[in-house]
Amino acid sequence: MGNLYSAHTILEVIFVRIDTNALVAMTEANQNFSRVARLVDEQGAAVILRNNKPRYVVVDFSEYDSFQAYRRSLVDQAADRLIEENLEAFQELSKSVTPQRKPEDS
Repeated sequence: MGNLYSAHTILEVIFVRIDTNALVAMTEANQNFSRVARLVDEQGAAVILRNNKPRYVVVDFSEYDSFQAYRRSLVDQAADRLIEENLEAFQELSKSVTPQRKPEDS
């Protein structure tokens, strides 16, 4: 089993502390993907540049689920904050919605 990195660590590597050794030009990635795989094994992620701008991130497959879970938790936090900040408006809107009746059993 290779090095395991948390989703948070991967995000830090990608967005906060991009190690210049983990940057790979698209052309080089196409010609030498084994280098990209080696970077992922050693550093947890590799960033592929397109037109000198970060475009793709390659992470170890075993980390994909935790990364997705972390992303979902960020969405959940944003939704909770939105509901909390607008609770009164949502409650008012709910008063104007009439419940649909269930069809009577024959």
